Amino acid sequence: MTTQKSTEKTFLYGTRAIIEGINSNREIDKILVLNKLKNPLTQELLSLARANRLPIQRVPIQKLNRYTRKNHQGVICLLSAISYSSLDHVISQAFTEGRAPLVALLDRITDVRNFGAIARTADAAGADALVVPLIGHAQITEDAIKTSAGVLNYLPVCRVSSLKLCIKELKNSGLQIVACSEKAHDLMYSVDLSGPTAILMGSEQDGIGSDLLADCDLQIKIPMSGKISSLNVSVATGLVLYECVRQRSEL
Repeated sequence: MTTQKSTEKTFLYGTRAIIEGINSNREIDKILVLNKLKNPLTQELLSLARANRLPIQRVPIQKLNRYTRKNHQGVICLLSAISYSSLDHVISQAFTEGRAPLVALLDRITDVRNFGAIARTADAAGADALVVPLIGHAQITEDAIKTSAGVLNYLPVCRVSSLKLCIKELKNSGLQIVACSEKAHDLMYSVDLSGPTAILMGSEQDGIGSDLLADCDLQIKIPMSGKISSLNVSVATGLVLYECVRQRSEL
C-alpha cells in the first residue's frame, strides 16, 4: 500500500504528541481516531479535543496507515498550513475602515485545488475573508497554498463551528446573506450586491444545504446559455465576487 504524499510537518501521530500539539495551540484541521479505540489516554485526548471544539473522525486502520506506518497508536492529527482568523475582527475592521464587508461562506468545499483557486480570486476581488465550517471543508495544505499562488498566507480564513449560527451573527452585524444557486430565480445582475454582503457557495456535489438556504436573504444565479447547468465552484465564486466588484465600482 502506498502512503499519501504527506510529510510529518502536515500531521502529528501518537496520542501524547497530539495532546501536546493541542495544548501548544497548533492549528489543527481534524483528528483521526481508529474505530472503536478506547483506553484512558485516548479518552483524555478526545476530551481535550472536544473542549477545544476540534473535529474528530473515527476511521479504519487503513486510512491511518496511509499517512504513516510508524506507531501512530490509532490516532493521527491533521495540521493546517495556516493560522485561522477571527470573523468578528475581520468584519469590525472593514466597518472601521469605512468599507462594506465582503466575505465568502463556503459550504462543504472539500477539494483542495478548488479551495485554493477560490482564495486566489477572492483576494483579487478584494474580499475580506473566506469562512469555512469546522467540519466538512478542504484541509488547508501546502497544495492549497500553492494553488492560491500564496494568497492563503495572508487572506483571512475564518473557521466557524456552525455556518447556520455564523449566518445569524453576520445578519446581526448588518450583512446581507446571498446564496448562489442554480435553482434561484433572480440573476446576479438584478440584485444589489454593493452593500455589506456575504456570498454563500455550496459544494459541487449537492450545492448549498437546504437549512442554510432557508436563512439567506437572497438567492441568485449565474446566467447559463450552454448545454451544462452549472460551473466549477471556483469559477462560479469568481463570477459572483466580480459582480460585487462591478457594482461597488459604480457607486
